[in-house]
Amino acid sequence: MQQGTTDRRGRSHPPQCTTSREDRQIVRMTVTDRSVTSRTIAQHIEFVTLHSMSERTIRRRIQQSGLSARRPLLGLPLTQNHRRLRRQWCDERRMWVAEWNEVVFTDESRICLQHHHGRIRVWRHRGKRMLNSCVMHHHTGLARGIMAWDCIGYPSRIPLVHIAGTLNSQRYISEVLEPVVLPYIQGLATAIFQQDNARLHMTRIVRRFFVNHQIELLPWPARYSDLSLIENMWSMVAQRLTHITPPAATPDQLWQLLGLLYPKNSFKVSLNQCRGVWQR
Repeated sequence: MQQGTTDRRGRSHPPQCTTSREDRQIVRMTVTDRSVTSRTIAQHIEFVTLHSMSERTIRRRIQQSGLSARRPLLGLPLTQNHRRLRRQWCDERRMWVAEWNEVVFTDESRICLQHHHGRIRVWRHRGKRMLNSCVMHHHTGLARGIMAWDCIGYPSRIPLVHIAGTLNSQRYISEVLEPVVLPYIQGLATAIFQQDNARLHMTRIVRRFFVNHQIELLPWPARYSDLSLIENMWSMVAQRLTHITPPAATPDQLWQLLGLLYPKNSFKVSLNQCRGVWQR
C-alpha cells in the first residue's frame, strides 16, 4: 500500500476582467474629472478596448485605489490674488484667541424654498475634502425665498431681521444698523464689527455711519464669505431645512422655520469650525 501526501488546494478566483493598464486609466479618468460617473468611464473603456465592462467593476477598481464617492465642498472660484489676500489675512490673526470674543459677525443671506439635492458626488481620498479639484464652485443667484440678516457675538446673538424686498445702503442703515446694531454694540465693553465687502456695505454713507459712531471694523478680504461664522450658521440651517417634511411651501412658512432651526450657542459652534481653517 502506497503512502501519499495531501496538500490544501488554493481557492480559485475568477480571472480579473481588466488589465493593469485599464485600471490605471480608470483611476486617471477619475482623478482628472472628480465628478465623472462610472457609466461614463465604462463607455469610454468599451470604446477604446472594444470590450464591455460593468459599472460595478469600474466602481470596484476606483475603490481599490483608495477613492470613494463623497459630496463635494461648495466654494467660490478664487484667483491667485484672492488666495494671497486670504492667506495674508489669516497670517495676521493666526495668534488671535481672546480677540475673537470681541468680534461681532454679521451677514445677510437669502434662503431659498428649493435647496440643492446633494446628489452630485466627487471621487476623493479621505481627508481631501478641501482639494480644489473636489470643490464644486458655484455663483450666487436669485431664487424664490426670503432674505434675513443676522448678527452673532460671543456674549449673545441678535434675533433674525427679516429683510423685505431689495436691501440698499440707506435701508441697511435705517433698518439694520441704527435700530439693531448700534444698541447691541453700545452694550458691549469692546467690539469689532465684521461685514463682508458687498457693495451696499462699502458705500460712503455706510462707512460714514461707522466713523461717526466710532465702531471699529474688521478688515475682510474679497470672496471670504466661506470662512465667516455666519456662513457656517446659514449652512447648518440650510442642511436642516432639507430634512423638514413637508418642506416650506411659502416664504412665510420658511421664515417661521428659520427661528426654530437656527442653532443655539451659534458663536461657539462656528468659531470651533473656523479656527482650525484660520490657523492652517
